[in-house]
Amino acid sequence: MQRRHGVSPDAANDALGDPDRVVIAPDYNSTSGRSVRIIGYSAVTDGLVTVIVMEDNGTVYGVNGWMSNPKDQRIYSGANNEVRKGGTR
Repeated sequence: MQRRHGVSPDAANDALGDPDRVVIAPDYNSTSGRSVRIIGYSAVTDGLVTVIVMEDNGTVYGVNGWMSNPKDQRIYSGANNEVRKGGTR
C-alpha cells in the first residue's frame, strides 16, 4: 500500500479512527460485494485517505489505501455537511 499508493499503515489507521469517517458498505467499486470503503481524515497526511477493508472470520483487514480522489472527497464533505445541518448519514 505504501509503496504503490504512498499511504502508510499509520495514515490508514488514522483515517479509520476519524470520528467523522464515512463508511460505504459495500464499496461502490467492489466486484465481490465484500469490501467496505472508508473515507477519513488523516493528520499524518493532512488529507483525506480512502481505505478498503474486508472482514474475514470476524477480523477486519485493511486491503488497500490511497489519498482520496475527488469523488471520495465530495462524498466525505457532503456527508459531514449534512450531519452539521442536523441530518443523518
